[in-house]
Amino acid sequence: MVRIRFRRIGLKGQPSYRIVAADKEAPRDGRFLEILGFYNPRTEPSTLNVKEDRVYHWMKNGALPTESVGQVFKSAGVLDRFERFKKGESVETLLKEAAEATAKRAAPAKTRKD
Repeated sequence: MVRIRFRRIGLKGQPSYRIVAADKEAPRDGRFLEILGFYNPRTEPSTLNVKEDRVYHWMKNGALPTESVGQVFKSAGVLDRFERFKKGESVETLLKEAAEATAKRAAPAKTRKD
C-alpha cells in the first residue's frame, strides 16, 4: 500500500519536510516513489508547496495520506479540492484555484524569530 507522508530533511533542530509517496513498509527517510511537495513549519505562516495534480493521481489510485499530512492538506484545502475532483470537476480549474490560494497564503510570509 502507498502512503503520502513526510520525509524529514534539514539540520538537527531545524526540520523541514518533503511530502512523498512511499510504500507503507519503507522507513521514514528511506525509499520513496515520488516527491509531491515541500512543507516547512518553521516559517510564519508555514510554507507549503504541493504538486496537487500528482497528489490527486496518487490518491485516485489508492494512496492514503498519513494523519499529519492529512492535517496539513486539510488546512491548505487540498482534501476539499480532491473531493471535488472525485465528483468530476476538472483538474485545470482546481489547480488554478490552488495557485490562487497559494499566492494569497504566501503574500505575508515572514521568517519566525526563535
